[in-house]
Amino acid sequence: MPSSGPAPKAEDAQLFLALYKNMLSHALDTIDLGNIAMVIEVLAEARASGRTIFVCGNGGSASTASHFSADLAKGASFQHESRFRVHALTDSLPIITAYCNDVGYESIFVEQLKNLAGADDVLVAISASGNSPNVLRATEYANSIGCHTIALTGSDGGKLGAIAQLQIRVAEPHVGRIEDSHMAICHMVSFYFMERT
Repeated sequence: MPSSGPAPKAEDAQLFLALYKNMLSHALDTIDLGNIAMVIEVLAEARASGRTIFVCGNGGSASTASHFSADLAKGASFQHESRFRVHALTDSLPIITAYCNDVGYESIFVEQLKNLAGADDVLVAISASGNSPNVLRATEYANSIGCHTIALTGSDGGKLGAIAQLQIRVAEPHVGRIEDSHMAICHMVSFYFMERT
C-alpha cells in the first residue's frame, strides 16, 4: 500500500504542540473576565425569573452551543435549588433540515426563536468569525423582541460583535484557538453555577 507521506517526526510534533499551547494561552489572556462576569449576572437573572436561554452556532460552534446548553441544563441544574431553562437551537436536526431545504440555511435559528422566544429571554450566539448569516439574523430578531443578546466572537468580532448587547471576544485570528477559548468561556460560566451557587 503506497504511503501517504512521511510520518511526522516526534520533535516536529512537539514543537508544533508547544507553539499551539503557548498561542492558546495568549488567546485566553485576551478575554475580558469582566464581561464574563456580566454574562453570569444575565444568566443568573434569567434563571431567577424563569426566562429561557437560547444558544446557537455553526460547525464547531454548534458543538459548543450544545455542550454549553447541556452543562447548564444538567450540571448547573441537577440537585440545585434553582434550575436553568436552556435550549440549544442547534439540536433539532429535523427542524434545521426542514428550514434548510424549504426556506434557507440563514433561517434555521431565527425561525425557531419566532416559535419560542419572548422578551427578557437570552440568546447566546457563538461565531468565531462573527459573520455567520444565520447567527446574525437570530441576534437581530432577538434584539428586536427585547431579548438579552450575548455574543462569543473571535478576531475583530465581525458583524455579530457590533450588534450584540454584550460581547466576549477572543482577539485571535486562529479558528481553532478561538473555538478552544469559547469552550473555556462556557466552562467558566457553567462551572461558576455548578460550584458557587
